[in-house]
Amino acid sequence: MAVPKRKQSHARKSSRRSSVWKLTAPKLVACSNCGEYHRPHRACPNCGQYNGREVIAAAEE
Repeated sequence: MAVPKRKQSHARKSSRRSSVWKLTAPKLVACSNCGEYHRPHRACPNCGQYNGREVIAAAEE
């Protein structure tokens, strides 16, 4: 059975794991109705429309 001969240093361990923790910003698309940016494949939080129809009742101001 293979066993490491020496302890792996903290720097070597951290550099190996450095690419795992990187986060990417969420993608945004413009709403076709109001132009507000929102997450793709989700209803617009501003106007409540998705795929050309109103799915969430928008609050009247």
